[in-house]
Amino acid sequence: MKQIKYVTLAFAFAAGAAAAAELPPLREVREIDQNMLWAGLAIEVADECPTIEVRKLKGLSFLWGLKHKASSMGYSDDQIRAYVDSDAEEARIRRLGEDYIRRAGFDPKTPEGLCAFGAGEIAKGSLIGSFLRSVK
Repeated sequence: MKQIKYVTLAFAFAAGAAAAAELPPLREVREIDQNMLWAGLAIEVADECPTIEVRKLKGLSFLWGLKHKASSMGYSDDQIRAYVDSDAEEARIRRLGEDYIRRAGFDPKTPEGLCAFGAGEIAKGSLIGSFLRSVK
């Protein structure tokens, strides 16, 4: 009976490892990658705009939720860390963010453009705007 438990446990670990090996890169998981873009945009606005701050606790809670979501999908801490710490992924997200801001009609390269974009997101009550608050 004891051997059956060990064999079952070994199969469970093997199945888990095989499932993890079949996972797409996190950049291809829309519900993670898109939300990382929104969080990154909020941080960029707050970093560059003197009249807008990021809601730190809300942002941290959101990011922990994304980490938990990725973990529950089968991604290891190492896979998540590699995605988050990747310079290439950061540059890709930055390009996507700049394109998004341009499509919204603002200049992503100036504080004025980022402030106007951030103020608009706050006014709309968007997910990006929910991470921000005006300070005057």
